[in-house]
Amino acid sequence: MKIGNREFDVNHKTYIMGILNVTPDSFSDGGKWNQKDAALAHVESMLQDGADIIDVGGESTRPGFAQVDAQEEASRVLPMIEEIRRRFDVPISVDTYKASVAEYKASVAEQAIQAGADLVNDVWGLKKDPAMAGVIAKHGVACCLMHNKKEAVYDNFLVDMLHETQECVNLARAAGVQADRIIVDPGVGFGKDYEMNLLTIRRLDLFRELGYPVLLGTSRKSVIGLTLDLPTSERVEGTLATTVMGVMSGCAFVRVHDIKENKRAIMMTEAILGK
Repeated sequence: MKIGNREFDVNHKTYIMGILNVTPDSFSDGGKWNQKDAALAHVESMLQDGADIIDVGGESTRPGFAQVDAQEEASRVLPMIEEIRRRFDVPISVDTYKASVAEYKASVAEQAIQAGADLVNDVWGLKKDPAMAGVIAKHGVACCLMHNKKEAVYDNFLVDMLHETQECVNLARAAGVQADRIIVDPGVGFGKDYEMNLLTIRRLDLFRELGYPVLLGTSRKSVIGLTLDLPTSERVEGTLATTVMGVMSGCAFVRVHDIKENKRAIMMTEAILGK
């Protein structure tokens, strides 16, 4: 799979998407990286520690988050994407679900692509903004489609979750997004209760069966905090356990805050598996 100017061996390796939240209110690191110099220094540190992609987000999606309008979100992410593109040779992802419909009064995804983003990471899997799939197809960039829903209500959780994720893929394909441009994300922490989140991690193999590279995003999330009874600042070890599960289940990407620790866990797990 090609993202930006880099080829990813998504069938045999697990790569790291490093998180850069340029927001004041993200659940784990809100306010730490919303100043340019600090953010760029953090990007450099993540790359030195082994990040393969940098994911730039301008709106928190933590529980109870305050939605920001597209202009505000764009004002946060666009300058950062431009600076990262200018200073570093790394694929860039933009974490947004806003494309170009009138409701949002701006085109965050399209402007981000024009600023240098190589991948659109949509936490609503193209279902929030009907224009998003077309924007992705128009520019030929990669996309990550996350499973999400407003309430954790299912008839049959695993069956329904896979079906709903396939719906996201169908939206992309119908708009003209090529199959080799698509990544799927089971959406740990979104539209799921505690037991559902654990089951999702346990059955990542089912997502592989959809036929697309899988991204696992569990870093410092509530399922870890609830299991270990720890605050966000003390969830590294719990995150590493989920990363190891991801590697063993064949996930192509993990989206994490703590790059160095996760890189080492991936390398060790891959060595044991003979990858």
